[in-house]
Amino acid sequence: MSVNMATDRSSSIMHVLKAGAVYFALVFGTGFVLGIIRTLWVVPLLGVRTAELVEALFMLVAIVLAAGWISRRVGTASGESSRVAVGMIALALLLAAEVTMGITLRGLSPVEVFTKHDPVSGTVYYALLGVFAAMPWLLWKGGSRGGTTDSPRFPLRH
Repeated sequence: MSVNMATDRSSSIMHVLKAGAVYFALVFGTGFVLGIIRTLWVVPLLGVRTAELVEALFMLVAIVLAAGWISRRVGTASGESSRVAVGMIALALLLAAEVTMGITLRGLSPVEVFTKHDPVSGTVYYALLGVFAAMPWLLWKGGSRGGTTDSPRFPLRH
């Protein structure tokens, strides 16, 4: 392998890692703020389940917007595997953050972090984790039809 190929591969890997980290940070930051709003103001008004379901709608919007922004602004290598990697890296970071926050802020065990959910809103939460992981790839896949893989079509693009 030549030095240029090794450098290009290393640069590509770093680009994907950075994109995954930024995607995670955008969605986690949004979720952190929404979680505070939910806990302090929405739960007393609507109850835990309804508050979590309302928050999930906002999180879905945040996921789509963040994945679209990453695709357009930060970008990733144009390949399908790079988009999958961005989602998986972001998911791993999100799960690690969820465990850390659950242990430190809520006093839960690592297992309880993932098992102490309302059956309805918890199911939606797990579905959103899948959507979160898949969204960079889904936007790339949807945008690659008839277009270039470097610039996926995104309906909310300015």
